[in-house]
Amino acid sequence: MRGVVYDGKHVQVVDDLVVREPGPGEVLVGVRAAGLCHSDLAVLDGTIPFPAPVVLGHEGAGVVEAVGPGVVHVVPGDHVALSTLANCGTCADCDRGRPTMCRKAIGMPKQPFSRSGTGQALYQFASNSSFAERTVVKAVQAVKIPEDLPLTSAALMGCGVLTGVGAVLNRAKVDRGDTVVVIGTGGIGLNVLQGARIAGALTIVAVDTNPAKEDVARRFGATHFLASADGVREVLPTGADHVFECVGHVGLVRQAIDLLDRHGQAVLLGMTAPTAEASFPPAAMFLDKSILGCRYGSSRPQRDIALYAELYREGRLLLDELVTETYPVEDFAKAAEDAEAGRVARGVLTF
Repeated sequence: MRGVVYDGKHVQVVDDLVVREPGPGEVLVGVRAAGLCHSDLAVLDGTIPFPAPVVLGHEGAGVVEAVGPGVVHVVPGDHVALSTLANCGTCADCDRGRPTMCRKAIGMPKQPFSRSGTGQALYQFASNSSFAERTVVKAVQAVKIPEDLPLTSAALMGCGVLTGVGAVLNRAKVDRGDTVVVIGTGGIGLNVLQGARIAGALTIVAVDTNPAKEDVARRFGATHFLASADGVREVLPTGADHVFECVGHVGLVRQAIDLLDRHGQAVLLGMTAPTAEASFPPAAMFLDKSILGCRYGSSRPQRDIALYAELYREGRLLLDELVTETYPVEDFAKAAEDAEAGRVARGVLTF
């Protein structure tokens, strides 16, 4: 079968992948669509260290082909969106409703893939590897979705939507009438914008150096669009209740903190290099300001994906509008080039 493989130096589309059958508590999914997220590109440039060789992809949707013993919530033929959370479901964090904090779900990549010609084992990226025609995931990662939801759109719920909308609703808990600034309007930033709109934020300021992004930012919820964070104080003289940094640049982290009003929250979503450091004046924090990290939108995928699917069907959550371009998996290089250049909100690979 086809898939996108990174060997530690080069990335290529191969056609000789093999994936094992599902074991107890696992699901085999035929992937139909997978969004190309910057986290996949971050593996290629070393921002996210990951063992190689690895099958990339972590934002996908498809159709269940087989289930292992003990799986009862999905059956072959069901449409599913895939999360990256292979949480155990039994630890203290899972029991508290915090699956993103499950220690058994982080840092223990498995090797369910191999190459038919050599037998070489390949790692699974983010417990998912949706850049393959088929993948095996834990049952908790396969979330049943309505069959009328296009799989090219549903794929984006597995990462971009869970992260962006979840950061607003679950982590920051934006309330009606709040003021929000979103720095960076890529795939994550657009979902933060629509999360703020859904939450009822009064003023939503989008900041991006690319003026071509203004129309789509406003469509997703921005009430103002600025080419630089320097103009935010003209819109919000006392600062913002919530500032979301969606780029992963330490200078912008500092700007996010500086733009906060009293009792404001800076939420860090952009992925920086592991050794990068940001600085800020601690004295400013005594006005009840907060800096919040956020993993995967503090999501509970089985609950949140079902909620977002219903919001989509009601016309309140935009998914189709996120998909700028679709590419056959063989055109991965073009999809990556377009993503790097900022030409797409989200490019989606199809099988």
